Amino acid sequence: MFRTGGKRGSPRRSVCEDWINALPREKSQMFDLIVARWESVYAMMSVSLDNSLALRSRGDLVCSREQVRVTVELFDRVASSLIAYCQIVDVYARLLPNCPAVQPLNTKFFRGNIGQSAASWNNLLHRLLFGDRSRFHHKIRIMSETLTQLDREFKTTASSICTAGALEPAEAWNMLDCIHYDFNTCLRESEVLLKSFLRALPAQHLGAFGASMDAQVSSRALGVQPRLSGASA
Repeated sequence: MFRTGGKRGSPRRSVCEDWINALPREKSQMFDLIVARWESVYAMMSVSLDNSLALRSRGDLVCSREQVRVTVELFDRVASSLIAYCQIVDVYARLLPNCPAVQPLNTKFFRGNIGQSAASWNNLLHRLLFGDRSRFHHKIRIMSETLTQLDREFKTTASSICTAGALEPAEAWNMLDCIHYDFNTCLRESEVLLKSFLRALPAQHLGAFGASMDAQVSSRALGVQPRLSGASA
């Protein structure tokens, strides 16, 4: 059923196998719930950005700037959720008997400097690090850092547009589109990592992980730092 790899002959799945094969029912339900939360806000943000670009193309600069303000709020909301997810998974990965295999970020899937630099660094360390655990932790942490930088860059660029402070308005609008593209790449990478992580997470820790993710949703709405439930080493 599984390919065996390494000298010990322990069962090991590839990233592709982890993604294609179905999860057990409870884990599948949790995966679907978490991803649905991300996708719902991401879809609203994408529509809002498209509307902003459409208004600008028609010459309605005032309305396009107002729409960008809405986009920033939605972008920050989904980015904060993904960043918190990375932090939670980084903690709960300590409970995994074996961390899942990961592939490094691909520079071809990013347009901007932030994403491409992160992918290049991830590729370098992926080759230097030995063991799935080190590679998994490094990737999840660099994902968190990349999402943080993209969120910050989106806010800064949008602010320059809304205050008419951009020296090159066209370039600033193109930057928003570029950041959105790279953010989408991070979202898809997060979904792949989540499925592999849930597959490896022992069933007895699934409830605590779900509680931590639920607390993250509530605490982000209240602006407080979530407490990780039952994740002590």
